[in-house]
Amino acid sequence: MEVATTDSAYTADYALGQTIGVPIAHHDGNFTADEATLDMLEGEDRVAFRYGDNPNGSARSIAGVLSENRRVLGMMPHPERAFEAAHGNEDGKAFFTSLVSAVVPA
Repeated sequence: MEVATTDSAYTADYALGQTIGVPIAHHDGNFTADEATLDMLEGEDRVAFRYGDNPNGSARSIAGVLSENRRVLGMMPHPERAFEAAHGNEDGKAFFTSLVSAVVPA
């Protein structure tokens, strides 16, 4: 999937547009919304991740969406399944290091 914003506690340690390999474990689930909502989410930079190949037909390939206050992330892929080399790759690790950096005082 692709990192669509780095302006969140979940994505700050990624590069904008970075392609990461994070497993998905769903079959039928996908993101759906009307066109006005999709436009709003994109206009407010609240799309956190997008699928590269859109395996489930999510609207506009959206894989993760941030709440209005950017504190909550809803997403389908599983970064915890790509945390260390033993899992096949470490692309999910930055998801968690971003969160830790957001809560640990400087």
